[in-house]
Amino acid sequence: MAGTATVDPAVAAAYRSEAASSSAAASSSKAAAAADKAVADNCDPFRGTTGPAVTKFNDFVSAHDNNAPDQDDKRDAAVQTLQDAARTVETRYTDSGAALTPDLHQKLVDYVNAARALADESGKMNHTAPVGPLNDASQRVNDALNAVRAACPPK
Repeated sequence: MAGTATVDPAVAAAYRSEAASSSAAASSSKAAAAADKAVADNCDPFRGTTGPAVTKFNDFVSAHDNNAPDQDDKRDAAVQTLQDAARTVETRYTDSGAALTPDLHQKLVDYVNAARALADESGKMNHTAPVGPLNDASQRVNDALNAVRAACPPK
């Protein structure tokens, strides 16, 4: 058969539209999957990461309040655990990059900053030090913990 192949403009336009729509859907699906992974990578381990810091800090506060002979050791353990938790949380949200929602990202940043501030205040404590700055820093950590927990999907 002889002849020249031609493209039906209407069919070509429909094909281009369908291809663009399919590509956009695939991109949207990929972005949603990345966002879900970022949330899981940050929210799922958050309690396990921050829980020991809370426990160590509470142990220190109890030792401090009772002028226990091991209060300095418990203080140092609390400081280290708070710093470790902050570093771990920071690494996770940094690794997640832009896939993490800006709101959750900011709440995690707030936690990291609050945990580091509490570690700093804890490190300054001895039995005669004023507790006001420590209490304020502790409240900021509690607020940040609660904000992250509220932003994360329930388990």
